[in-house]
Amino acid sequence: MSGPSGRSRTAEPERARAAGSRGSGCYIYGIVPADVELTSDTRGVGDPPGRVELVRHGEIAALVSDVPVDRPLGRPDDLMAHERLLDEAAGEVPVLPLRFGAVVTDTRAVVDELLAPYHDDFLAALNELEGRAQYVVKGRYVEQAVLRETLEEEPEIAQLREEIRGRSEEETWDARIRIGELISEVIAAKREADTEALTEALAPLCAAVAVREPTHEYDALHLALLVETRREGEIEQVLEAFDKHWTGRVELRLLGPMAPYDFVAAREQQGGDEP
Repeated sequence: MSGPSGRSRTAEPERARAAGSRGSGCYIYGIVPADVELTSDTRGVGDPPGRVELVRHGEIAALVSDVPVDRPLGRPDDLMAHERLLDEAAGEVPVLPLRFGAVVTDTRAVVDELLAPYHDDFLAALNELEGRAQYVVKGRYVEQAVLRETLEEEPEIAQLREEIRGRSEEETWDARIRIGELISEVIAAKREADTEALTEALAPLCAAVAVREPTHEYDALHLALLVETRREGEIEQVLEAFDKHWTGRVELRLLGPMAPYDFVAAREQQGGDEP
């Protein structure tokens, strides 16, 4: 894979190397244990993508690459590269993700402004994440199925639909708004109940569970799970049971392993220059 290739036996401190040419900055992806090794083809953000390297200090290291500061970072490709690198790392080693766009002047600044001041905090967090990664469960209601349930459970909707049948949109505007409100309320109640049911089933297998806000009107649930990677198969078994129970009603997806974005508040002490 293009990313950390594994762990070495020792964690020798590495002298911070100055960033390359004038007009470049040091982009920081996240924090990993110092004994991580990278493959030579590991690439990150930028066009062309920059080579990712490690800046080590004590028992921790930062994943970094040089970036030009004369053009902004913000392309979708840059965000995808940032997340891809962190997610690939999380599949093999504990990783503390930093926010997208974190840039300092050079690798000396990475040590002085980030690694040295927060070494013990970062090391403790990495130890807690050892063997764990984040997974995300997304559930989306099948539109026709959930609308059918909604009509069956809320008689007022059926009544209002009958009242507006054959009448103009203008003269039934209030009724149409009320129908939309009722549908949203019923779906929100279903979402809460379905989220609670799946959370209760998954929680015993997880170190932590975070409920994410819905991003679509037909979202059934959106959960972030912090899981020991060895238990991925057990998570899949629970989801398979729910998928069977909800056939034709909810479509479930499991994403991961990925960096623990929902469970790590990486310190944003980058300072320095931002392109």
